[in-house]
Amino acid sequence: MIREETSKHKILTIPNILSFFRLCLIPVFAWLYCVEKNYIWTGIVLIISGVTDTADGLIARRFHMTSDLGKVLDPVADKLTQAAMLACLLTRFPLMVLPLGIMVVKEIFMGITGLLVIRKTGSVFGADWHGKVTTWLLYAMMVLHLFWYNIPAQVSQVLIGICMVMMLLSLVLYGSHHIRTLKKK
Repeated sequence: MIREETSKHKILTIPNILSFFRLCLIPVFAWLYCVEKNYIWTGIVLIISGVTDTADGLIARRFHMTSDLGKVLDPVADKLTQAAMLACLLTRFPLMVLPLGIMVVKEIFMGITGLLVIRKTGSVFGADWHGKVTTWLLYAMMVLHLFWYNIPAQVSQVLIGICMVMMLLSLVLYGSHHIRTLKKK
């Protein structure tokens, strides 16, 4: 218990460094995609980002390096990475506006209710299973669109649709959890 309590407030941890590294990769893949038009390297950088996302969570739990900063920094790095990549893909795939729009609405709602929960309870909630599944589906969909340059429109639409359904499910589950927490006396 003491180890968890002291690591809760630490800033300089391996998981937090990995989350910061993911933030640093955003301009790299945006430049590779938009300027260089090198979709293979863009995909490789995005995969590296996804692997570090998984690694930081595993390391944080396995070695008791979870922290309040990490609970905030990790999803911020995820969402900024996903939003930036969706915006890049939007230049070739106009339907990417739909998951990007859902993401913006979801994150605004989650940000507001999350802050209210922190204010009321003093607790910072970590990611649930549906948030992790959503993240991995988004990464998979984006990587497929990068590596499969001439992806058929129907395949693209199905992949985008699957991601949108999971994003909406995650919004409902996180939202109901936050609202229940806020309604408790």
